[in-house]
Amino acid sequence: MKRSRIVIVGAGFAGYQAARGLSRKLRGAAEVVLINPNDYFLYLPLLPEVAAGTLEPRRVTVSLAGTLPRVRVVLGEVHGVDLEGRNVTYTDPDGRTGTLDYDRLVLTVGSVNKLLPIPGVAEHAHGFRGMPEALFLRDHISRQIALAAETEDPQERAARCTFVVVGAGYTGTEVAAQGVRYTDALARQYKRVPRPRWMLLDVAPRVLPGLDERLSRTADRVLRERGVDVRSGSSVKEATADGVLLDDGSFVGTRSLVWCVGVRPDPLVADLGLPTDQGRLCVDEYLAVPGHPEVLACGDAAAVPDLTRPGETTPMTAQHAVRQGKVAANNVLASYGRGERKAYKHNDLGFAVDLGGLDAAANPLKVPLSGPAAGLVTRGYHLASLPGNRVRVAADWALNAVLPRQAVQLGLVRKWAVPLDTSSPETVQTPK
Repeated sequence: MKRSRIVIVGAGFAGYQAARGLSRKLRGAAEVVLINPNDYFLYLPLLPEVAAGTLEPRRVTVSLAGTLPRVRVVLGEVHGVDLEGRNVTYTDPDGRTGTLDYDRLVLTVGSVNKLLPIPGVAEHAHGFRGMPEALFLRDHISRQIALAAETEDPQERAARCTFVVVGAGYTGTEVAAQGVRYTDALARQYKRVPRPRWMLLDVAPRVLPGLDERLSRTADRVLRERGVDVRSGSSVKEATADGVLLDDGSFVGTRSLVWCVGVRPDPLVADLGLPTDQGRLCVDEYLAVPGHPEVLACGDAAAVPDLTRPGETTPMTAQHAVRQGKVAANNVLASYGRGERKAYKHNDLGFAVDLGGLDAAANPLKVPLSGPAAGLVTRGYHLASLPGNRVRVAADWALNAVLPRQAVQLGLVRKWAVPLDTSSPETVQTPK
């Protein structure tokens, strides 16, 4: 008889955990296929450290084939799902189209950059959702400081030394906190460069608006002590090649606009033609798609009912995605008669925001921490959450504590290869 096939679309936090859970418990009883554009799982929380030159790219990427030995990894980007015919269509890195039939389908396609109808943003801003964008930003920052040292025009020098981050959530706060330390180190190498200027903008009244106010105050204090110009209740009205026009009417000359205003579900969700909630695929508490019990969805792409807050859905965080992936694996196994289905229910255990160096803001088990204590908790949390590369990451942290940063431009990713408006931020785009 033909062996049953379980197809998982996406290898983010939810998809990786679903694949790992199924591979460990099925042990070959069914074929588990994981479709993903890249052959690695990306640990997104440490991506700002890649952009700031603290960690090397391979440290935050974990091999799928190396850590999921009983899972068939298919390189490709899924662009179609036939729910009636029970198959998915994908395109591999060479542009060839393939089709895979499934008996069970787990959709964990994740999210992409959230766009707003602001003139010039799509053309001039840089996103921060995937490895290509982080590598581009790392080179871009180094390049701007080097070019600032060469020019004789004081206005151009000031613009190249000014970095504007829009969005003071997790990503934006960490990018600004890590970035200012990186550019300070670069400026010490180029004697003609003044101290670079960083701005962090958000329409919300405070940084980290979705978290406990004590974490927000800690992050705000650290950023301001490092010289970051934090502007709450402020945003960009227009972006140009020479700078940004703010909504208060002032113009800031810059060549660097980093867009961290949030995320939206992968466009594949809308193409399914199924009910959605704010763009996320509607599922029940068992992560199943109504009307299609063979299809489960979780992570950023799914509007999972939050049983701890009736009437709401779980937020788009890695903490929920990891646990939803584990529940998805359990419920797929239950559909084969192995165990019982579980409803997804999880209370937040706290949050950690890495601010670089010894600084962090964390509240493990709702206990607020700051300074070195928070830094130790945050790094310990990341090492425990990483499914691989723990020793290498710890070694990089130790070396960076005593050695200067290696600030060089590798030139691997060009600007046109990482457009802000893309359905696949995890891959480098090719010119059309």
